Amino acid sequence: MRNIDVYFLTLASLCLVLSVSLGLGMGFAQDFSLSHLHSHLNLVGWVSMALFGLTYRAYPALAEGRLAKAHFLLSAPSGIMFPAGIYLLITYGQPIPAVAAAIVWLAGATLFCVMLVRLAFAKGLA
Repeated sequence: MRNIDVYFLTLASLCLVLSVSLGLGMGFAQDFSLSHLHSHLNLVGWVSMALFGLTYRAYPALAEGRLAKAHFLLSAPSGIMFPAGIYLLITYGQPIPAVAAAIVWLAGATLFCVMLVRLAFAKGLA
């Protein structure tokens, strides 16, 4: 998938800006009830998506083929919906969106792992 590294890095930076903004808002208000949302925006959004993007940049062969596109289509939406689901859980007591997004996120993370293992064996690294 062409430019997958840039797509992941762009989403990561968006999550970073949202997370920092949320953190500042919580700090100013001295209300940390959304700290779990803040943490997931950082970890799932900023860190994981940035690492996906940097890995695709470091290993361009990963971006070739349908698996990269499937990885993006699983991870990008669920990486945004997972923190949104946590917001719904915290504020409205609705766990289903967070759970559903987490399962899709896990599928994307698992696919990424499989892709890396395949690359390692193909290059004789493992």
